[in-house]
Amino acid sequence: MIELIQSQLLDPLRIGLIVGLVVTMFRTRGATGTLVPLAAGVIFVAVILPVTQGGASLTQAVAAGILSNLIILGIVLALAMIIRRLRS
Repeated sequence: MIELIQSQLLDPLRIGLIVGLVVTMFRTRGATGTLVPLAAGVIFVAVILPVTQGGASLTQAVAAGILSNLIILGIVLALAMIIRRLRS
C-alpha cells in the first residue's frame, strides 16, 4: 500500500489534474464555493485514474488515490496561498 501511495504521489498526470482543480476552484469559487468542488475533484481523480490504468485492486487504488490526492491538494493549496499573498 505504501508503494502504491508513493507511486501516486509522483504521478505527473495526477499532479497536473490536482493543480488544474485548484486553479478552476479559485476561478469559480464565487459561484460554486470551495469545499464541494475540491472534494468532488479529489474523489473523481482518485477513481478515474485507477479505472483507466488498471493495476492493483480497485478499492485499494481508490483509497490510496484519495490519500495521495489530499496530500497533493494540501501542497498545491499552500503554494497557491503563498503565490496569492506575494501578488497582493
